[in-house]
Amino acid sequence: MNTEELKKRIIRLKKDKKAIIIAHNYQIGDIQDVADFIGDSLGLSQQAARVKEDIIVFCGVHFMAETAAILAPEKTILMPEIKAGCPMADMITAEELRQWKHSYPGRRVVCYVNTTAAVKAECDICCTSSNAVKVVNSLDGDEILFAPDKNLAAYAARHTRKKIIPWDGYCYVHNTIRAKDVREKRALHPEAEVWVHPECRPEVIDIADKVLSTGGMVREARATQKKVVIIGTEKGIIYRLKKENPDKDFYPARDQAFCSNMKKTDLKKVLRSLEEMVHRVDVPLEISRKARGAIEKMVAI
Repeated sequence: MNTEELKKRIIRLKKDKKAIIIAHNYQIGDIQDVADFIGDSLGLSQQAARVKEDIIVFCGVHFMAETAAILAPEKTILMPEIKAGCPMADMITAEELRQWKHSYPGRRVVCYVNTTAAVKAECDICCTSSNAVKVVNSLDGDEILFAPDKNLAAYAARHTRKKIIPWDGYCYVHNTIRAKDVREKRALHPEAEVWVHPECRPEVIDIADKVLSTGGMVREARATQKKVVIIGTEKGIIYRLKKENPDKDFYPARDQAFCSNMKKTDLKKVLRSLEEMVHRVDVPLEISRKARGAIEKMVAI
């Protein structure tokens, strides 16, 4: 089957099976085209819990599907590509977090949602890139442990009086965007505004016009009067930004800002996932219960 035939088959099959396809902003354009919902990791997981359909095909990386399974344990969460992981999420294990907490007794622990379910179960509260500052400021104590992204921790530290002790993790895509990349793109597009993700290096944050989560970028793209924007995040989001805002131009801050794991999912794998009901993602009950508590504390504030 060619691309259009695959899309038609997927759309027909998801209707027959009463399934929903959700896709992260970094997924390839073909996947976004067949998705019912596109968004960031937590937003998609919350959407999975809200919809009436019982079968959710999650096009993203593994920790995201886990989060959906935590928030919607009664539903069937399928990943078309089970090997699509997140290197940053894998930079800390539950055992490493337990040992780290032991070295800093009494400190509260904030875990980015970009972590495994087992790690979430070991933290006090989760955060997203858009609410990290609010979450940190909501906690008691002058020192906070923050895992796993040191760049997001550094960004949050700019906006709080608390001392943030970061884990030495990072998103390899955002961490490879350098200030020189931004300056070079600005030289090519001097009229452009620069938006970067909070997972970027501090040197990149310093020269950006706006610091936004992926969801924030989608909203700002609709609202801004700017016609040219340089985007400092994984370049897959530009497909959505251009599709929703055809009168505006978007350019990646770094042409190689590319997450290979996000690109492992394709139409053939989505079709197979629906046909064969693979690959199901489940989270053990005790881990799910603890991790859900950390997520719900975040949502509550």
